[in-house]
Amino acid sequence: MDKEKDIVAVVHHLIERCKDGSKGYFTAAEDVEDQELKSLFKNYSVQRDSMITELQNELHKMGKSDSEHSSIEGTVHRAWIDLTSALASKDRKRILAECERGEDYAVAAYKKAMSADLPPNLHQIIGQQYQQVQQAHDQIRNLRDQA
Repeated sequence: MDKEKDIVAVVHHLIERCKDGSKGYFTAAEDVEDQELKSLFKNYSVQRDSMITELQNELHKMGKSDSEHSSIEGTVHRAWIDLTSALASKDRKRILAECERGEDYAVAAYKKAMSADLPPNLHQIIGQQYQQVQQAHDQIRNLRDQA
């Protein structure tokens, strides 16, 4: 029973990080004027939404559900808080730096999940999602470095 509780906690934590990323990227896509970034942020918001759905489906298979309410950590993770002021500044490098900071939290959450004792099918899903999150992080970082 404790193992199942631990597995559910890991999945819930990843869902929360994905929700934070989805909301952060959605907000950025709505507010950024740079069309390249707008398109990229929309794609990452949709990507995180599909990751959430995939993780929620795994919870449902276990007879569990995901709360539609955000975690006690807040509506949007602290990592994304400064994004609004960065968007207001219209500074491409600053916007990308804030997005990278949010991605740092997601990458860390996935790394931690990868080391958890999970069933093989869930470990595979999380591994694939981890690769997507790492690629997003690296792309955001590279764009920031170019800015």
